[in-house]
Amino acid sequence: MERTIAGVTIQVNEEGYLTDFSQWSKQVGNDLALEANITMSPRHWEVIDYIQTEFKNEVPLSIRKIGKSGVVDIKEFYQLFPMAPLKTASKIAGIPKPASCI
Repeated sequence: MERTIAGVTIQVNEEGYLTDFSQWSKQVGNDLALEANITMSPRHWEVIDYIQTEFKNEVPLSIRKIGKSGVVDIKEFYQLFPMAPLKTASKIAGIPKPASCI
């Protein structure tokens, strides 16, 4: 399905995740974050960059893996993305919902 965000029409699935990563931009990510009541900081973007890099390298993501990444620990990850952190961060990053998320 299509939706318009940040003035751009993007393709999303029924849960609101982008289905075409090439449609992602920092502005799209920022607007998705605002919808989740998150104001992005440089620290948020560091985590998003890490998640996108892992996705591009086809590395499966999990909360545990992110906690062991050296980029962010689990406690801070939950502080940055309080509601369903991996699902929320993945949506903002423009990647599919990780298989480890229910």
